[in-house]
Amino acid sequence: MKVDILAFGAHPDDVELSCGGTLHKAIIEGKTVGIIDLTRGELGTRGTAEIRKAEASAAAKILGVSFRENLGFQDGFVFNTKENQLEIIKKIRAYQPDIVFCNAIDDRHTDHGKSSALVREACFLSGLTKINTKSEKGEEQISWRPNAVYSYIQWKNSTPDFVVDISSTIDVKMAAVAAYKSQFFDPKSTEPETPISSQNFIESIRYRAADLGRLVFTDYAEGFTTDRLLAVNSIFDLK
Repeated sequence: MKVDILAFGAHPDDVELSCGGTLHKAIIEGKTVGIIDLTRGELGTRGTAEIRKAEASAAAKILGVSFRENLGFQDGFVFNTKENQLEIIKKIRAYQPDIVFCNAIDDRHTDHGKSSALVREACFLSGLTKINTKSEKGEEQISWRPNAVYSYIQWKNSTPDFVVDISSTIDVKMAAVAAYKSQFFDPKSTEPETPISSQNFIESIRYRAADLGRLVFTDYAEGFTTDRLLAVNSIFDLK
């Protein structure tokens, strides 16, 4: 199955928090989208891996993605190894995305930056014909390199290289985030408080999108960074 966008996240909820609005907007526009989580988030202070699996499934349905998978890498210890690169290469070749989204290049959680480097390097290596991989059915895979790899913004308030207007999908994004009831603000929860379980944090997801939107004269936006030069066919493509 070929997809237009393949979004990777170190943990279940990374994608929803950072680019959920962009993904749902692409789906509304007729694009195909898939999500791959690298870990089960089993080291999270609140909830369990099983709970987060169910929450991730619910969030995926809200966004309307074609599929969601989990590679089962070890939470907290995501490393840019040959073995991990090959697992991601297999997925890139299986789904042949035109665009890949990945974690922030530099962020508070150590898994985020490491996952970003891992995915970005795997995207490059996936285009090398002399790296041999097989599909889950044991068939030889052909090389594939995405046209673009973009890192979404997470905890740190990084300056984006570009933003996507998500004014029409902000409510769906917030609904997908809210599916992770174990992780975020819940006044009835008796679990320990964390930096992301406060009401301030959940409100910050919306007001960050509002602030990025304000800067480009729209209501809400999501920001992305890129490590390569951006190009447009016409100066009129820029807004």
